[in-house]
Amino acid sequence: MPTPQPIIEIRGLSAGYDGRTVLHDVDLTVYERDFLGIIGPNGGGKTTLIKCILGLLKPLSGTITYHPGQLSLGYLPQYSRIDRKFPITVEEVVLSGLNGQKTLTARITRADRHKARTVIARMGLEGMEKRPIGALSGGQLQRTLLGRAIISDPQAVILDEPNTYIDKQFEARLYELLAEINRECAIILVSHDIGTVLQQVKSIACVNETLDYHPDTGITSEWLERNFQCPIELLGHGALPHRVLGKHRHPHEEGSSA
Repeated sequence: MPTPQPIIEIRGLSAGYDGRTVLHDVDLTVYERDFLGIIGPNGGGKTTLIKCILGLLKPLSGTITYHPGQLSLGYLPQYSRIDRKFPITVEEVVLSGLNGQKTLTARITRADRHKARTVIARMGLEGMEKRPIGALSGGQLQRTLLGRAIISDPQAVILDEPNTYIDKQFEARLYELLAEINRECAIILVSHDIGTVLQQVKSIACVNETLDYHPDTGITSEWLERNFQCPIELLGHGALPHRVLGKHRHPHEEGSSA
């Protein structure tokens, strides 16, 4: 089997905003058909790292190299960033994933619409093409946005906190879909839900101002405790795991436990 080739190489990355450096000296390599889980505490820099990879935030120092030079990326944003009142249909959302490949004056072709309907069917949304996104459940909206992320046949798809979508009965199907998509491209999954991530991904990066990388998911509770600064136990329960945080104190807390 051929050795996977790197598609994103990050070296010595520091980044931040509002005069504050959030990430310090980060090194990370993402390989073709990788399934990388990015975990870490809130405020640790996960979103900042993703913004840098997407080109939405300019690093303070360091480099991000894409192979080939222009890498196509799909993106599934956090649920909280979606305006569900915006008057747009399922089909229109999915088709908007082609915008990066078209000029401003280019029209949607019959082939584009056929591809969109194929993707919509793959997401299990047949018959909902003309439904406004405001009428969708959380899981249906998630699948619509996932369709938007993959319609352009990207080399990597970035998913930002996909478990924030409220349709829990769809969660198992989501990970089945991601396993299928991972056969075609790399996936970068950002989550604070450690247990679920560990069950699904091939490699782990913990981001907490700096980055600690594991090329597989066989990580220890000591590693998690060191990076999250909290004692953590992982419990497998059915198809999806749960996590339990032990009783502990952070250094800045006086007389209280988290």
